[in-house]
Amino acid sequence: MTSTDPDVGRLVVSCTDRPGIVANVSAFLYRRGANIVQSDQDSTGAAGGRFFLRVVFHLPGLDKELPRLEREFREEVAARLGADFRFRAAAAPARVALFVSRYDHCLLDLLWRARRGELPIEVSQVVSNHPDLADEVASFGVPFAHIPVTRATKPAAEQRQLDLLRNRVDLVVLARYMQVLSGDFLDRAGVPVINIHHSFLPAFAGAGPYEQAKERGVKLIGATAHYATEELDEGPIIEQDVVRVSHRASVRELTRRGADIERTVLARAVAWHCEDRVLVNGRTTIIF
Repeated sequence: MTSTDPDVGRLVVSCTDRPGIVANVSAFLYRRGANIVQSDQDSTGAAGGRFFLRVVFHLPGLDKELPRLEREFREEVAARLGADFRFRAAAAPARVALFVSRYDHCLLDLLWRARRGELPIEVSQVVSNHPDLADEVASFGVPFAHIPVTRATKPAAEQRQLDLLRNRVDLVVLARYMQVLSGDFLDRAGVPVINIHHSFLPAFAGAGPYEQAKERGVKLIGATAHYATEELDEGPIIEQDVVRVSHRASVRELTRRGADIERTVLARAVAWHCEDRVLVNGRTTIIF
């Protein structure tokens, strides 16, 4: 659960590992009167590895101080370390757009958790290539946009989606959106995109995963949440989970249990991303 204290902030940093990174970051925050309340770090290698740091801190009047913190950290610390970084107020929810087709379980779960305050998000928009779920989304008071997609109309449809989302969202979540987003869309969206895949990747990609699972007599089924990239289902993995099943389970039962896993895996991935717990390192992720 994210903090509701308006004076709590987060700072994430990544750079080439070297002595003094933590000391520099801590000293910078100390000089501004901030108190570090949580800190996590990891390095891919002590000599020339990539260093990752997530710090939670308390600073009275944080909202007014954030622009100055960002500017001065860039000049005094990040420039010297060659670091990527971002500050965020922990109480500020991430603005999220949910893309969906006809399967409703992930969509409704995220909307329900957001309404209950179980996720640090504000759902700004739902986009679907089918009209089926418009009434259910309306019951949550969230805007719903039906944008049909065919092979011939895909470029125009994606342009409509981009126009709708521009400057309104911090994250796009594919909550069982049964369309492949183009590389152009991903490049121009300007925000991360999280996808839920109905398999414990890389198994059973494509259509009918539970039918495939039944035919193969699998003993585990699972789901994978990952960042979407132009390479289909190859983006950095955020979270995975599995459940044990029996040969007696029908396709319907496998589908039901798979949907349960998809919901929980996607919810955890969205929460971790929006709490700045996920740091991307090439094709993999560091989760704090």
